[in-house]
Amino acid sequence: MARAELDKQPADVRRMFDTVARRYDLTNDILSFGQDRRWRKEVLAAVDPSYGDRVLDLAAGTGTSSQPFEDAGAQVVPCDFSIGMLQVGKQQFPHLPFTAGDGTKLPFRDASFDAVTISFGLRNIVDPVAGLAEMRRVTRPGGRLVVCEFSHPTWAPWRTVYLEYLMKTLPAVARAVSSAPDAYVYLAESIRAWPDQAGLADLIAEAGWTRPEWRNLSGSIVTLHRATA
Repeated sequence: MARAELDKQPADVRRMFDTVARRYDLTNDILSFGQDRRWRKEVLAAVDPSYGDRVLDLAAGTGTSSQPFEDAGAQVVPCDFSIGMLQVGKQQFPHLPFTAGDGTKLPFRDASFDAVTISFGLRNIVDPVAGLAEMRRVTRPGGRLVVCEFSHPTWAPWRTVYLEYLMKTLPAVARAVSSAPDAYVYLAESIRAWPDQAGLADLIAEAGWTRPEWRNLSGSIVTLHRATA
């Protein structure tokens, strides 16, 4: 797929996520073989919130990634640009303060949060560096960023197997379990076109964050990036 095809207009991507919202969590659990639950635990540990910390969970979707922060005693704000996702999330977690927001124009004041996290959503921000800079704006000095995102397997044979799964098996499974399987074709293409670990670390630094570092998970198909405001 050409790069231009991946550069969807924000409204197109928003509609796509509205469409998949109803079965989003179930589909993710199946497609990741349950690894998404482990990744959420790793994100929580990386943020390491203290009691009462304000945490922005950007691209929170249905709030499944947000609830662990609430359970840990943090004041979490789930934010997403998909109204469909937020509506499903509010049904599941009515106590969470779901907020609609564009990743490049967040509806929060400067230095509002002790930590900002985004899991598997940075690829869907039309300008990732602008999104990362906006996350920096709403984080207090010394606050932290945690990005959990798909990445590039570092072992060549595993990378071949993984790409085969992405481009062939994932869309086929999505057709069986998702309410909008075409969205997962976009998912596979966007993952393949995404920067590798060092490339994303460079984008984080370009956006004004300091001391970017990363740790690979699940055979490096997913990488956990951390940085400081």
